[in-house]
Amino acid sequence: MINRRAFFLAAGAPLFATRAGVSQTAPTRLARKDSFLGMHFDLHPNPHDMALGRDVTDEMVEHFLNEVKPDYVQYDCKGHVGYLGYPSQVGTSAPHIVKDSLEIWRRVTARHGVALYIHFSGVWDSRAIAEHPEWASVHADGARDPNATSTFGPYVDRLMIPELEEAARKYDLDGVWVDGECWAVSLDYGEAAARAFREATGVRDLPKSEKDAGWQDFLEFQRARFRGYVRHYVETLHRTRPKFQIASNWLYTTFVPERPDLPVDYLSGDYLGNASISTARLEGRYLASVGKPWDLMAWGFQNATPKTGPSHKPAVQLQQEAAVILAQGGGFQIYYQPTRSGKLDERHIQVMAKVARFCRDRQALSHRTRSVPQIGLLFSTTSLYTTVPKMFGAWGAAVDPARGFLDVLVDNQYSVDVIPEWRLGEVIASYPLLVVPDWPNIGANVKQVVADYVRAGGKALLAGARNAALFANELGVRLPGSPGEQDAFLVGDETFGEARGLWQAVEPASAQVLAERYPTYDATRDGACAATLHRYGSGEIAAIYGPMGTIFAATHAAATRQFVRRIVERLFVPAVRVEGPPTVEVALRRKDADLLVHLVNCTAMQVAADYIAGDYIPPVGPLALSVALPGAPARVTLEPEQLPLAGSYANGQWSGTVPRLNIHSIVRISPAFR
Repeated sequence: MINRRAFFLAAGAPLFATRAGVSQTAPTRLARKDSFLGMHFDLHPNPHDMALGRDVTDEMVEHFLNEVKPDYVQYDCKGHVGYLGYPSQVGTSAPHIVKDSLEIWRRVTARHGVALYIHFSGVWDSRAIAEHPEWASVHADGARDPNATSTFGPYVDRLMIPELEEAARKYDLDGVWVDGECWAVSLDYGEAAARAFREATGVRDLPKSEKDAGWQDFLEFQRARFRGYVRHYVETLHRTRPKFQIASNWLYTTFVPERPDLPVDYLSGDYLGNASISTARLEGRYLASVGKPWDLMAWGFQNATPKTGPSHKPAVQLQQEAAVILAQGGGFQIYYQPTRSGKLDERHIQVMAKVARFCRDRQALSHRTRSVPQIGLLFSTTSLYTTVPKMFGAWGAAVDPARGFLDVLVDNQYSVDVIPEWRLGEVIASYPLLVVPDWPNIGANVKQVVADYVRAGGKALLAGARNAALFANELGVRLPGSPGEQDAFLVGDETFGEARGLWQAVEPASAQVLAERYPTYDATRDGACAATLHRYGSGEIAAIYGPMGTIFAATHAAATRQFVRRIVERLFVPAVRVEGPPTVEVALRRKDADLLVHLVNCTAMQVAADYIAGDYIPPVGPLALSVALPGAPARVTLEPEQLPLAGSYANGQWSGTVPRLNIHSIVRISPAFR
């Protein structure tokens, strides 16, 4: 009898084709650029796994697909440990595989027309280094990194590409989500890296810290090598399998805030940890501005502390996290780890199904919408690349200027886009207001773009002592002395907002003082200028002379939010106004002829490790809503319920009421005007 398994492997045919139920008439699978909803499962196989694949069955996968109906699944292949989760001829497989999970997942997903991607750890491969220590990245002290392979070494050609080619061929994979990449790569002082740097620069002694000469050149040299590494494996795989779709996790997000020049097929990242909605806000808005297909992955679970195991998120919590992404036009996926034997519990399947139905109900008016420019928030590559001593993100507190300022604007119910530095000159003119957070170094080029924008009639709000020094002439102020760490209290509607940090003393010359700060909670004396407004050219420029984004990221104080709103109101009239609690997030979007006001209820969002999962989000409403329109709309509905909204149009404004906001609703104005 013919061994069909051996026959198909020898022939290079996909293994799933050996089983009944798959025919040449299997449904067509969506390309990633057209996909909206996915589910991600990884296990990071290790040698202690004794039952990999044991509980994976056709029936379980079939049931999952019928209930959840994803466009794609990303399943386990190789985690950071470096062991493959399938039987391999070219790499090191986990030693105790009971059943080939990928074979089953491919067979059933193909039958349903669902794309199958793999989770695959790239730069981070601990097993490869254990077997080939010479493949490791080398630290400045000469120690070999136990996890990060060298992008200057042979790992990518000797192991990574062969493993990916084998898996793609064997299982007819649709693509790969390469993990452990930009955020795991380390500065390399190995022989190959040192030789390449010396040949490129003539510098003999490699810089080891930001205090050493040539440090910035060394960082950029290492970044360029990482880009070359990604380009090499992407182009190699595309040559052999042109339809194989590839993402490098977190590439071209805030982690690598560069123009997307590499030929990856889509962008993606997985967000986790406390206050994940704040993270999703920033990442979703950044990705929405890049111009490539994108999605973000919410973790379906969270560890409260290093000592506690995973706590799984209820459906409403995941729906709230999804809504933040959907409101920016992106795709959404959820990450679960099955049991070590591959079992998906029915409870988790039903949570996924509930979230999936929530997303599908909103897909038509969410996926691939376009922003209607309101406030643009600058995300500074220059600041991160010149002030943080690492190659790429995650940047930690270094992005707090942007994260905090975005949060304070969103909490004031403004529709905000995050503008990558590399795109600023292309789009700045379309924004009624540009906000420059308290970045420590936005650079001379960006400064000139902002100054020219204001001179031509734009409006800008700057924050931070260093930006004040950079724009002192445009701000119409004198800056006596150097900035210093100071106690500062800002006046809110009811109380004070604590704003200790680096503040710049200001003497207004031709500028108007908008607000003061106080050294203690006494607003009757010792006030100092905190914010100014100045006419510059045909436009206006305002500044807050302290670290406003950083402060709000740390406190989210109501008084600070109110302080910022009073400053913004002097510069900007929003096209959408909502009367409701500050937990209502607004995003103004457009799709075809329709104007869309996305409303997200972020009440009770998870922010603390000791309150890790929430199963109740209180509804809010009624919400009074007004939208600036050039003419009366033909109809206004609340989606996805298709509920007609009564309202009136006068003086360029449509006004109406949203009776209740549960988690995410869309006010659809169709068409925007007659």
